[in-house]
Amino acid sequence: MASRPRHRAATGARDGSRQRRLPLRFLLPALVLVALMAMLMLRGYVHSEILADHRVRPAAASDRVPEDVLTGGPVIDARSGRPTTLSVPDHRLVLTFDDGPDPVWTPKVLDVLKKHDAHAVFFVTGTMASRYPDLVERMVDEGHEIGLHTFNHPDLSYQSKRRIDWELSQNQLAISGAAGIRTSLFRPPYSSFSAAMDNESWPVTEYIGSRGYITVVNNTDSEDWRKPGVDEIIRRATPKGGDGAIVLMHDSGGDRHQTVQALDRFLPDLKARGYAFQNLTEALDAPSAHTRVTGLDLWKGQAWIFLVQASEHITDGLVVGLAIIGSLVIGRFVLMLLLSGWHARRVRRRGFRWGPPVTEPVSVLVPAYNEAKCIENTVRSLMASEHPIEVLVIDDGSSDGTARIVEAMGLPNVRVVRQLNAGKPAALNRGLANARYDIVVMMDGDTVFEPATVRELVQPFGDPRVGAVAGNAKVGNRDTLIGAWQHIEYVMGFNLDRRMYDVLRCMPTIPGAVGAFRRSALERIGGMSDDTLAEDTDVTMALHRDGWKVVYAENARAWTEAPETVQQLWSQRYRWSYGTMQAIWKHRRALVERGPSGRFGRVGLPLVSLFMVLAPLLAPLIDVFLLYGLVFGPTGKTIAAWLGVLALQAVCAAYAFRLDRERMTHLISLPLQQILYRQIMYVVLLQSWITALTGGRLRWQKLRRTGVVGAPPDPAVRQPAADGRPV
Repeated sequence: MASRPRHRAATGARDGSRQRRLPLRFLLPALVLVALMAMLMLRGYVHSEILADHRVRPAAASDRVPEDVLTGGPVIDARSGRPTTLSVPDHRLVLTFDDGPDPVWTPKVLDVLKKHDAHAVFFVTGTMASRYPDLVERMVDEGHEIGLHTFNHPDLSYQSKRRIDWELSQNQLAISGAAGIRTSLFRPPYSSFSAAMDNESWPVTEYIGSRGYITVVNNTDSEDWRKPGVDEIIRRATPKGGDGAIVLMHDSGGDRHQTVQALDRFLPDLKARGYAFQNLTEALDAPSAHTRVTGLDLWKGQAWIFLVQASEHITDGLVVGLAIIGSLVIGRFVLMLLLSGWHARRVRRRGFRWGPPVTEPVSVLVPAYNEAKCIENTVRSLMASEHPIEVLVIDDGSSDGTARIVEAMGLPNVRVVRQLNAGKPAALNRGLANARYDIVVMMDGDTVFEPATVRELVQPFGDPRVGAVAGNAKVGNRDTLIGAWQHIEYVMGFNLDRRMYDVLRCMPTIPGAVGAFRRSALERIGGMSDDTLAEDTDVTMALHRDGWKVVYAENARAWTEAPETVQQLWSQRYRWSYGTMQAIWKHRRALVERGPSGRFGRVGLPLVSLFMVLAPLLAPLIDVFLLYGLVFGPTGKTIAAWLGVLALQAVCAAYAFRLDRERMTHLISLPLQQILYRQIMYVVLLQSWITALTGGRLRWQKLRRTGVVGAPPDPAVRQPAADGRPV
C-alpha cells in the first residue's frame, strides 16, 4: 500500500510537529502499560501473591515468658510495659472468627448471628477487608467488633519490627477505609492459647503492646478448620461448668458450612443454658475497642479501598479480555485453517475455472509520488507481463523526477499522466478516466509484478459477479529482521486471512500493491474515495455493499517494498489502522440494511472489527499476564500457556507458508516476532484509537523508498524484460 502526503503543513512546522507528536506516541501506551502492571501488582498484593510469607515457626522454649501470662487469661494487655491478662466472666462467650471476611461464608455467619441476636469479634486480614469492605462495614453496623489479624497473615515471629508495623498499619488502613474505624484488638496469626506463648512469640506480643494494641488469643478452640463435623465443633466450642470463654472459629479459609450449621444449633442451645454471646468489650464491661476515624486518615483509607476495588475490577476485566482474546485468537486460527484449506482445495482442483478465460487487454494504473528509486523496476516488471496491458503512471505531483524517468524509458503502451499533488484516490480516479479498458489493475509505485501476475489477477473476472480481485502481496525486502517479521505477517496474517474472507464472501481489503477491478463496478460506487486514509478498504467495502463478489487470486503475486525501520513501519500501520477504523465507521449503516449490504454489515463488519481492531488491541494482555505469571507465578503454567499459544501460531504460520510455497526457514524469527512485533502493532492501534476518540486528523505519511525490490526474489520466476535485462 503506497502512501504519499498531501502537503497541508508548512515545511518549517514539520520538525516541530514531529517533536510534539513523538512523546505522545510512546508515552500514552507506556502509561497504560504501567497502570495495568500497577493494578496487577496491587491485586497480587491483596491476594497474598506478593510479599506473602507462609512460614510457621515450630514451638520453642517459654522460659522468658512471664508466668502470669502463661497461666493467665486469653486477653493480654502489654501496653503499659507490665503485662496483665484478663479472662471472660462466667456464662459469657465471646465468639471470634479469624481470616475473613469471606464473600461466601461471612454473610452466612453474620446471618446466623443476627438471627440469634448474638455479637462476636471478627479478626480480619487486611487483604480480605480490602477486597470485601462492605462485609466489614456490615459487621460494625450489626454490633460486632473488629480486630486486626495482620494484612498478609504471616507468622510475625519471623518478621522485623518494620514489617510488623507495616502489617498493622496496612490492616488498620483497610479497616478505616471499609468501616471508618480503628481498632485496638489484635490476634497474631497461628496463635492459640496463652499457655502456648513461647520465647519467639512473646517478644512480638510485647512489641504489639507497645504499639497500643491488646492481644487476644483464645481458651476454647472449636477446631472447625479441621471440618470434624457439626457435633464435634459444638462439643469443642462448649466451655465446661459455665465458665466464660473466648471461642476460636473461622469464617474464611475454605468451606465453612459445618461452622455455619454448628452456630445455628450452638447459639440457641447455650442461650437456653444461660450464656450470653457478646463482643469482647461487652463481655469485659470495658469501653469499645473501636475509635471513629476522620479527616486525612479516613480519606487515606477510602482511597486505599477505592484503589483495591479498582484493581479488582480492572484485573477482572483484563481476565475477561484475556478470555476474549484467547477465544478470538483460537477462533480465528481455526477458521483460517479450515476455510483457507477449503479455499486452496477449491481453486487448485483439476479443471477449476472462474469462467471463460479472460484474454482482453487490461489497464494497469500506477499512482506514483516521489518513486524515483522504484518506478523503473516497477514499469519494467510490467513489460514482462504475459497478459496484454497498457500502463498508466499517474504522477501525483512528484518533485524527484518520477515522471521524467518513465518518459525517458520510451516503452510501448506506457503513458504518463501528470497532476498536481492531490493524493492517491485522486490519482487513481485520474487514471480511471484515462484508461482504455474495462478491467483495471492497480498497483503501487514501489511494487514489481511477476510475468504471470496480471494474467492470474484478471481470470476471476470470467465470473460476471466478480467486481474486484485481491492479489497475493509479498515482502520483497525480507533480509532484515523487520522485513522477515513483515514477511511472516503478510503470508500468515494477510494472505491466509484473504482465503478465509474469500470463502465467507466478506473480504475487507483489496491490497493497494496488487488488485484488479471491474470498471463498471467502480463507476457504480463513484470511484475511489478520499473519505478515509484506507481507500483500498473503503472501496472494497463499498463494492460488497453494492452486491459484487470480491475474491482472492493466490497466484497473482506482487513483490512490494516493506518499511525497513520501526519509524516507517509505525507510520504505515498507524495510517492503515486509523483508515480501517474510518472505513468501518463509514460503512456502519450496513449493519441494519438489507440485501448484499446487510449481509456484509452483519458478517463482514463484525469479523473485521473483531479480528483487525479488537483482537490486536487486546493481544498485549497475553504478554502482560506472561510477565505477571513469570514474576509472581504460577510460572510453570504461565510458560506452558504461552508456549501453547505460540505453538498454535506456529502451526498456522507453517500451514500458511506451505500454502504459499514459502521456505520455512523464515519462521525462525516467529517467537521474537510475537514478543516484540506485536508490541509495535499494539502501540500503533492504541494511538489510532486515541486519534479516533479525540477527533484527531491523520495525514498521509510518505515512506522512504530504497528501490531494493527490483525483481521477484525467486530466480525460478524471473523472466527477461523487453530490453533483455532481468526484472
